[in-house]
Amino acid sequence: MTPDAAMLSRRYGDLLRANGCSDRTIDNYLYALKGFTRFLGERPLSETTADDIIAYQVDVAARGLSDSTVRVATYALRGFFQKVLERSDWNYARLPRPRRPQRLPEVLSVEEVESIIEAAPSLKYRAAFMLGYGSGLRTDEVVHLEPHHIDSKRMLIRVERGKGNKDRQVLLPKSLLEELRRCWKTYRPQRYLIEGKVPGQPIAATSIQRAFRAACRKAGVLKHVTPRSLRHAFATHLVEAGTRLQAVQALLGHQSLNTTTVYAHLAKTWLAEVISPLDSLKPPTNTK
Repeated sequence: MTPDAAMLSRRYGDLLRANGCSDRTIDNYLYALKGFTRFLGERPLSETTADDIIAYQVDVAARGLSDSTVRVATYALRGFFQKVLERSDWNYARLPRPRRPQRLPEVLSVEEVESIIEAAPSLKYRAAFMLGYGSGLRTDEVVHLEPHHIDSKRMLIRVERGKGNKDRQVLLPKSLLEELRRCWKTYRPQRYLIEGKVPGQPIAATSIQRAFRAACRKAGVLKHVTPRSLRHAFATHLVEAGTRLQAVQALLGHQSLNTTTVYAHLAKTWLAEVISPLDSLKPPTNTK
């Protein structure tokens, strides 16, 4: 990266921080900008056009990277040219946006969740799994929880600066509170509820992911699931229990109810009310 590009990248990072973007978003956006700079070669960023962004989108897709990667690159570059280079002569709305694939995630059953939590490699990972399923937290929210976020009197957890830089309150089940207390007494963390090997630093999300895969293997769960699947199970099981979608939306921190409606499709409640037409046929007489 040229000195000019490095200076512009730092300025973009400062603007993103000033706008309250999360560290993960900033890292992803600056990584996309770095990739775009390499794609341009010797050409300076200030001389690029919208066609260059489209060409970069095509290049990223041609390398077999996911639609999500292309989408993040699009948002990152659009923000860079709008906010840093102040290019107002482009019609950014015409930039292609890869669609999100409409795939339903696999849902863990109550029994599978129970077996995964039981198979956690250690107390801290069990607490992390229980935060995902008991409170519907994202992994990034789990790793940044601090003791003062736990309200044991009101049985709530305060999530600060969640996705979209928004605060919210979520459930604190009694069993989770007891687990968090055991975890704190065992490890005596300096700042975060769940810390890694370095005191005062949060546990890495990748460590939770590895522990989750190990727990799934030990529990015999063969579904293609991740720690995020615990959050999906939390929401799906709430819907199946009759919880209103608006309440689930608030607990998950979704901006739009449309995002939450996927759990209505995942819930098996309405499926139990439907009778397959196969059951109306006479059973086959030939059993060979």
